[in-house]
Amino acid sequence: MSEFYNYSVMNTKGEEVPMSNYEGKVVLVVNTATGCGFTPHYKDLEDMYEKYHEKGLEIIDVPCNQFAGQTPGTDEEIHQFCTLKYNTQFPQMKKSDVNGENAIPMFKYLKSQKGFEGFGKGPTALMMGAMLKKIDKDYKNNPEIKWNFTKFVVDRSGNVVARFEPTADMKKVSACVASLL
Repeated sequence: MSEFYNYSVMNTKGEEVPMSNYEGKVVLVVNTATGCGFTPHYKDLEDMYEKYHEKGLEIIDVPCNQFAGQTPGTDEEIHQFCTLKYNTQFPQMKKSDVNGENAIPMFKYLKSQKGFEGFGKGPTALMMGAMLKKIDKDYKNNPEIKWNFTKFVVDRSGNVVARFEPTADMKKVSACVASLL
C-alpha cells in the first residue's frame, strides 16, 4: 500500500478523514483561499469534479491562511463562500497549515514527493517569482508550498504523479487528471 494512504486530514467537523478512503481513486489535493487572485480556480475545480467524479476523481480541498492572510474566515464561512459563489460540491477540510512546523503531515509528504519546479512562463509566473523573491530568496530551491492553489495529483495507486503551481493552466491539470482515470 502506498504511503499516501497512511495520512489523514481533518474535516470541518474535526473528524479524521483517512486517505485510505480514497484508495483506487485519482485524488487532487489543493490548498485553497477565498480572497486570492487564484480563487476563481474553484470554478475549474468544480467543473473537473462534476466531469470526473463518477469516473473516480476525488478533490481534497484544504483551505489555508498562510499566504498573505487570504483565507481569514471560519471553516463555515469558507464553506458558505465556496458553495454560494462557485457551487462547489467536493468536500472541504478544516483550515490548516501546509508549511512550517504546524503543517499537516500529508502536505509534508506531498512536498517530499514532488518539489517545486517553477512557475512556468508568462506575466503571472514572472509576478509570482518577483513576489516570492522578497519573501524567500531561496524559494526556488525548497519544496515548500509557494502560494494558494498549489495542486498535487495522486494516481489510483497512491503515487504522487504531479504538482501544479497556481500559475499552471487549469486545462493542463484537467488533462493530467483525465489521463489517470
